[in-house]
Amino acid sequence: MPTPDWDRLTGVLSEHVAAGAVPGAVLAVSRGKETRVAAVGARAMDGDVPLSGDEVFRISSMTKPLTAALTLMLAEEGALSLEAPIERWVPELARRRVLRLLDGPIEDTVAAERPITVDDLLTMRMGFGFVLDSPCPALERAAELGLGIGPPDPSVSLTPDAWVTRFAELPLLHQPGADWMYELGFAVLGVVLARAGGQALDDLFRDRLLDPLGMTDTGFGVPARARTRLVPCYASGGNGLELFDSADATSRWNHRPSFPDARGGLVSTASDYLRFARMLLSGGTHDGTPLMAEQSVAAMTADHLGADRDRSVSARAFLSAGAGWGYGLEVFTTGVAPAPSMRTTRYGWGGGLGTTWYSFPDLDTAAVLLTQCLPPPEPLVTAFWSELTALIGA
Repeated sequence: MPTPDWDRLTGVLSEHVAAGAVPGAVLAVSRGKETRVAAVGARAMDGDVPLSGDEVFRISSMTKPLTAALTLMLAEEGALSLEAPIERWVPELARRRVLRLLDGPIEDTVAAERPITVDDLLTMRMGFGFVLDSPCPALERAAELGLGIGPPDPSVSLTPDAWVTRFAELPLLHQPGADWMYELGFAVLGVVLARAGGQALDDLFRDRLLDPLGMTDTGFGVPARARTRLVPCYASGGNGLELFDSADATSRWNHRPSFPDARGGLVSTASDYLRFARMLLSGGTHDGTPLMAEQSVAAMTADHLGADRDRSVSARAFLSAGAGWGYGLEVFTTGVAPAPSMRTTRYGWGGGLGTTWYSFPDLDTAAVLLTQCLPPPEPLVTAFWSELTALIGA
């Protein structure tokens, strides 16, 4: 990317940092064989230590694309099948019941018409997730059970077995396969992967995906080698940005979690995440070594939802206008359905603690933006992607 264009891109971020929207931001862009990383602002509010670009951020829901990739890798090896009912690995979730009414009593249910499949988890059509357009006693009960209805919190004491046992106490909110609902399907998917892969989820991630990609600063707990580079995280409060999680030894991300959360538990750096993004752009290959089949990458980045499908208020709160959903990520397409005449032009996802990533396959370009604020600073994020797409002609 030519220097004047890069200056324009960092300039957009500098404006928002100067206005106090965030302490700082790290951006990284990979286009063809060229990769550039830059940082603006400071590591902390009221701090004077500048960001250098290799800081560790809590990437929350940007964990989901990595989880989807790991799922497809295990499927290629025959450890699981996308069409298989998940009760093969999670018998606790066999014979599901489904609410008659979303706002009705938890006990008023009907039998599920079919089992939940692995594909349902990947496409967020398990039948349970966030509800923003109606009261929902079942979702309120999920919060009471400590199932993670809110910002990521790796300090939860539940083990994966205990988590899924508690989730099994609840009915589904919709029939399996019927509706896109964010985001608990990926928590269940993490339990499926660990049992199908025969390892704790964090070990499975490390052995099968993170180490092969050289993502040495990425993990469900901050890797020991990277702990001095963790930045604090902030949440919007009555007095502006307030500390959500520290960067010192008391950080909730500085310890191996009891429940490695496939929804949003990872930390990472901009350079690490670009390694993953480049692998997808290269059809599943990293440094000449195939990690995923090209067909799996194509399936992951294809629209399985339908960009023009009618959506609930809850779905519209998470998905961008004009976007569909692949496996673990948002997908923008051009062309006319059915799929053979459609082409994916952009895919990626963001994290609720202030991070975002998109790749543009036609342009062989990927970009990552990392901030440290809950919720993500929307004006900054919007300005960044608007400027980037203009610069690369997307």
